[in-house]
Amino acid sequence: MLFILLVKNRVKQTKKLIAEVDKLKAKMPKGVRIVSHYWTLGRYDDVVLVEAPNEKAIMKVALTVSDIAATETLVAIPRDEAIKLLE
Repeated sequence: MLFILLVKNRVKQTKKLIAEVDKLKAKMPKGVRIVSHYWTLGRYDDVVLVEAPNEKAIMKVALTVSDIAATETLVAIPRDEAIKLLE
């Protein structure tokens, strides 16, 4: 399953914080993989596309970073698969 995490940082980004986040990325739960990660301008500070086996796995990720970031999680369905649902 694909998930989009919209991230709003709770603390100022520093090189030390980035190093901590990198350590958290290295300790992702089994089956969880970051597909892409972007820093953004606007309402959210980061957008992260994550592949995970289920909602529980992605919730574990969100809880892991809850001290440093607030997240909003969206389930992502590839366009071609969504179009098939219309048939």
